[in-house]
Amino acid sequence: MTLPDITYTLRTASPAKTRAEAVVVGIGQGAKAVEVTAGAEDVKAAYGRRWPGMLATLGVSGKAGEITRLPAGNEIGAQLLVLVGLGKPGADGNYSADAVRRAAGAAARAVPNATSVAVSLPADTPDLVRAVTEGYVLGGYTYTTYKSNNGKSGKDSSGPSDVAILSAIARRTDAVTAFEEAQVLAQAVAGTREWVNIPPADLTPPSFADAIAHVAGLVEGVETTVYDEEQLAELGCGGILAVGMGSAAMPRLVELTYSPDDARGHIALVGKGITFDSGGLTIKPGSSMSTMKSDMAGAAAVAQATFAIARLGLPVKVSAFVPMAENMVSGSSYRPGDVVTHYGGTTVEVSNMDAEGRMILADALVRATEVSPDLILDVATLTGHMVMALGDRVSGVLGSEDVVDRVLAAADVAGEQMWPMPIPEWMDERIRSSKVADLNQHDWIRWGGGLYAAAFLREFTGGLPWAHLDIAGPSFNSGGASGHLTPGGTGVAVATLVDYVREMATDQ
Repeated sequence: MTLPDITYTLRTASPAKTRAEAVVVGIGQGAKAVEVTAGAEDVKAAYGRRWPGMLATLGVSGKAGEITRLPAGNEIGAQLLVLVGLGKPGADGNYSADAVRRAAGAAARAVPNATSVAVSLPADTPDLVRAVTEGYVLGGYTYTTYKSNNGKSGKDSSGPSDVAILSAIARRTDAVTAFEEAQVLAQAVAGTREWVNIPPADLTPPSFADAIAHVAGLVEGVETTVYDEEQLAELGCGGILAVGMGSAAMPRLVELTYSPDDARGHIALVGKGITFDSGGLTIKPGSSMSTMKSDMAGAAAVAQATFAIARLGLPVKVSAFVPMAENMVSGSSYRPGDVVTHYGGTTVEVSNMDAEGRMILADALVRATEVSPDLILDVATLTGHMVMALGDRVSGVLGSEDVVDRVLAAADVAGEQMWPMPIPEWMDERIRSSKVADLNQHDWIRWGGGLYAAAFLREFTGGLPWAHLDIAGPSFNSGGASGHLTPGGTGVAVATLVDYVREMATDQ
């Protein structure tokens, strides 16, 4: 994994007195002037009357993500002072966990040559300790596997080896727990990014299945079963096989189980694992294929969330189902007009080979119903329609109203933007419009395609409580780094899934 080898500590030290090479402090946009954020007051005091003039001379505005570096001088113990903007505080005068997480992520990229760093951002609650830790770890993620010099440019630019998160509550048990759990979660998000960023020729369904099984073998309490194409045929997983038959790299289905002795609930997770999507015979334009290695982001998120839940020891049973295929063009590709029999017996008439995600998810969803979970969550880069509706930073959530509400609440805690979308009753008519099969895979009506896809998936959930997370937009960042988000795979949905299960663990 392309994360720097850093030792993280949680300390109560003063940012003005720390001997770290660089110290990071927060700057916000106050009502009348820029202001230091909570935890950085000692630094402002050390500079005394020089402070306001210095900020004005440097043009510091405090806007979110703004980075200002300056030699620290003799006023504080560090050699380099890094000011990171958090923007405007909330109505209560405090900065949100989201603002702190983003600022910490920006700060992680601002100290490439310091060997030790102290981070003094608002961290006087466990939630803020978590936000600073997650933000800094994820903001420092880079993908350098294919760089011939491992991402270095002529000199050692590996960054700090020691990072101290400064917090007034560092000795409290709840703060320490938040700090430690944040590192576990950040590692899972980074692991998802890593898989999404691998070139598609090197992450085919068989190699992706092997990668998941390898990590699962390192996580205590997680059991793994991998089904190859012959076993999928024996099971009758027609959707996975139909999509995968056009590729030389055969499809797979990976099933993970985490069963703690003290489980207080049981959740099934299903993730779409299309390792590359050409569109099949409904071939995509070339420009639309450039990021299609990310079409397995849902599968990666589900697997890594399962590992994080197990590493955190959360008392909830998890059954994860990860169908994998490569949607390619060949003489054996599935065709418009084919009728596919899914696992469980439902028949589907197919008309759009680029609507392949729902085909593989259908088999996996029925498998999920058979383990009798309390609910099912599926995660998929499913439709361009959802990107058109919500943009590339917001995920759509559809399904059972109570489950959707809890997903949105978990996303709010996790700092991930998600929005509820409906499944109108009249979608039932559209998905049942086939004259030759039980369901119609796609009907080529331009409007409401994301809602149609969710209505289709619902048919395979057995009436269980369920929600579908369409992450097609936020799963991949084609632009530059922003806050704790770095270019490429984002790892979206991992934190939401873990926080959903964390909340389940408190249910009585």
